[in-house]
Amino acid sequence: MALENRLELKLSQKLMLTPQLQQAIKLLQIPQLELSQALTQELVENPFLEMEEEITKEEVESMEVEEEPDDAEAPLEKLMSALGGFSVDEYFEERSSDGRDLGYFTPGTNTPQSFEQFVNKGADLYEHLLWQLRLSDASENIRQIGEIVIGNIDENGYLRVTDEEIVESANADINAVRNAIELVQGFDPPGIAARNLRECLLLQLRLLNLSGSLIEKIVINNIGDLEKKKYQQIARQYNSPIDDIMVAVKVIEGLEPKPARNFSGANIVYVVPDVFIIKTEAGYQIILNDEGLPKLRINSYYKKLLLHKNSFAKEDKQFLEEKLRSAVWFLKSLDQRNKTIYRVTESILNFQRDFFDKDIQHLKPLNLKDVALDLNMHESTISRVTSNKYLSCSHGVFNFRFFFSSALHGDMGEISSTSVKDLIKKIVSEENPKEPLSDQRIVELLKSNNITIARRTVAKYRAELNIPSQSQRRKFE
Repeated sequence: MALENRLELKLSQKLMLTPQLQQAIKLLQIPQLELSQALTQELVENPFLEMEEEITKEEVESMEVEEEPDDAEAPLEKLMSALGGFSVDEYFEERSSDGRDLGYFTPGTNTPQSFEQFVNKGADLYEHLLWQLRLSDASENIRQIGEIVIGNIDENGYLRVTDEEIVESANADINAVRNAIELVQGFDPPGIAARNLRECLLLQLRLLNLSGSLIEKIVINNIGDLEKKKYQQIARQYNSPIDDIMVAVKVIEGLEPKPARNFSGANIVYVVPDVFIIKTEAGYQIILNDEGLPKLRINSYYKKLLLHKNSFAKEDKQFLEEKLRSAVWFLKSLDQRNKTIYRVTESILNFQRDFFDKDIQHLKPLNLKDVALDLNMHESTISRVTSNKYLSCSHGVFNFRFFFSSALHGDMGEISSTSVKDLIKKIVSEENPKEPLSDQRIVELLKSNNITIARRTVAKYRAELNIPSQSQRRKFE
């Protein structure tokens, strides 16, 4: 068959995401903190948007009101309808037509800013070590190498380059590099610039004048045995009483495995709830959190400018109309976002009413599809709404995904895997630390609570909860 080039017409349907629809989807999935930034950015870029400010009684009385004909707004409303396909005022009047107060629309009192927003910046490890290096009496050459050493220390306080790599980087002698490393290892915090955990602990023991002791020998030769808590085996190896081994273990447990722990440069991120569920005498009330969010509205001055068609060039008028259309769509998308979050929260409240009334043990199995069917929405929409958002209630602050969990089949019916994890955590917290429970024993205790699961499932949930194994949880006095 011969190959040939030809033109061919083909009719097909495609789902196209317009910029407006992309903006609506983006607003739907961003959390509270990012929403504030998005509103501020849109406020800066679009002249048709302005921040709604509260006006005092004195300001109202001092304003000169200019009377306008009754039909002055008619051309403006017609223009708004043509641009956006709806009237902004009518749209926002309709937002509570279903009889529910969305909470965030109701003006409230301004909450004073928390002092946590003014916390001073934490200490920086690099600056702290560099300060000690400059105060040392080392030679200029050693100080220069020391700066390279300090620059290669990670966030945990470990030196992550070899001596040879520092020699190549500093173009220095190997002995000078080792002297610089030894100098930095003597700085605060103890154990800094170690290559591994063993060296980190040995550096700290050296400062405690425990070099050559039984503790140092255990650190050098028995790190693996310490992790597995094979204390009897260590006692036999050194022909020492178990009491002496336990004293050594206590000292080692008091050392710091991550010397730079208190010098973390990571920014603290505070969780800001997107929704509050408050229990009142009349029932539960859902309030969307609007604290810190600018309240936007259409700028009336620019709207009136568009009425004067002959005052602008064609390009300027097109620009203004596009900005007005963008502002209208943005406000519509913002309002739709809050309505959707409200409806999803209400659906979760209905499904998990026992949790809000009682505790986590009454959390029911739930998936995104259940909420999607309840609200007649697509499952992907529910996924976007519940992503990276938090809900505050009387039991605490929870990620929306907390309320979605798989189902386990028990003697009393289906039970949420989240409830099972909480029960495992409670069982472990109440165990005797000298005789911790095995996974099989936890299975038996769960079965006594009418929950039948496999031992490997318990091991899986225990790992997800960061609960060590039975041998690692065992404690000796």
